Amino acid sequence: MQRLARTLRDLGAPPILVVGDLILDRYIDGDAKRVSPEAPVLVFEKASERYLLGGACNVAANLVSLGARASVLGVVGADHVAGRLRGLLRGLAIDDSLCVVDDSRPTTLKTRYVSRTQQVLRVDEERCHVLTGAARETLLQHLAQRPFPFAAVLLSDYGKGVLDRGVVEAAIAAAHSAGGIVVVDPKGSDYAKYHGVDLLTPNREEAERATGISIRGDADLLRVARRLKELTGVPTATVTLGKDGVFFETEDARAKIIPTEAKSVFDVTGAGDTVVAVLTLARACGVSVEDSLRLANVAAGIVVGRFGPWAVARREMMSLLGEQTPGKFLDLDEAVSVAARMRADGRRLAFTNGCFDLLHPGHTEYLARARTYADALMVGVNTDASVRRQNKGAGRPINVLQDRIDVLAALEAVDYIVPFDQDTPLQLIQAVTPHVLVKGEDWRDRGVVGADWVEAHGGQVVVVPLRPGCSTTSIVERILDGEPRVTKS
Repeated sequence: MQRLARTLRDLGAPPILVVGDLILDRYIDGDAKRVSPEAPVLVFEKASERYLLGGACNVAANLVSLGARASVLGVVGADHVAGRLRGLLRGLAIDDSLCVVDDSRPTTLKTRYVSRTQQVLRVDEERCHVLTGAARETLLQHLAQRPFPFAAVLLSDYGKGVLDRGVVEAAIAAAHSAGGIVVVDPKGSDYAKYHGVDLLTPNREEAERATGISIRGDADLLRVARRLKELTGVPTATVTLGKDGVFFETEDARAKIIPTEAKSVFDVTGAGDTVVAVLTLARACGVSVEDSLRLANVAAGIVVGRFGPWAVARREMMSLLGEQTPGKFLDLDEAVSVAARMRADGRRLAFTNGCFDLLHPGHTEYLARARTYADALMVGVNTDASVRRQNKGAGRPINVLQDRIDVLAALEAVDYIVPFDQDTPLQLIQAVTPHVLVKGEDWRDRGVVGADWVEAHGGQVVVVPLRPGCSTTSIVERILDGEPRVTKS
């Protein structure tokens, strides 16, 4: 673990070009609790929607999160979906200047309707035909530039028609002209078009389809690996095996399975993107194939423990490998890292949230009790702007965020503190996915934010009693009225 952590820490930030199918993912969150009286179908009640990068764009997001510099080369339509997609790319400092506009096809949009953490329906808006005409010529011109400015090319094939044989050949020639490598996340059964790549990462089903060999044991894996090498010329054949880990065979015919690092699996969406991103970055920095696969396996173990596509950060992996010990004050990425490490170590994390403006005995009792439900307590704290939106009253918060955090950090019961700027902590709860969600009993009838999410992931929601007569609001009112609190002697 320590050697892998050092390898990860020492990775550089090479420029990497991602070539492939650019996709925008839309998630419609809501509830599907009843059947329609009109037909035997579920009624979906929409609550919210969000947009995420998908396909080759999610691969690029993973690369940037890991510390690389990423550019994307692919095709978008002349539509509003392309505008939203490019806005998300630029927001992550991913270079979209090589995107080619094709008026003949819409930007691929995948819409998933999600009830709690279960997909109810997926709707795809796309046109999957081979790229032709001016759009293809422009794409090839980008690959023909010399000297080629990228250290590696990552081919992200989602079968939408961009990566035909000619484009793949041009990408390989471009990368090799600069001494770079080519890694491909393949699609379909025609692996001959990938001949000349340096590494490819099919999963079990994809490898079976491409080779015509059913995988039932280690002997079959060896046969599949050798067939993949015949088809593509790769020096090292790899097959990702889901919960069973990663298989690879090297040039000297050594075969090995690296066991999975996943402690729990909620969703495999985007796991392949994470694996190929880590592999490409590590190999571009000169890391051995085996160590690159081990790092990719660690990253995949993180991402499958969440719902939907996520970009894994380098420091998140460092934390999981035991190389970084965070303090009490965390940002969102660090909070996710802490949660992942605790899950990997088999320890329980409790979460609660609040403004904690004027800390009083009610707060300290509540936090001490919350801490008893787990091995560590993480506290989400509203930012000053978030407090003001909660209609807490004029002049609130009384104490600015940093002062509130400093006071909380002095409490023994509080292990981690994470600020959030949204009106509710739902996004933070979904990112962290604690084992226990704790709230005061005053929220029992109002509904505990994030309860559905935590319970859907096997967690527990606890509502605890509060100390009577203790609240920041009542303290402020007494101060304004000039009335000291009367206590019995």
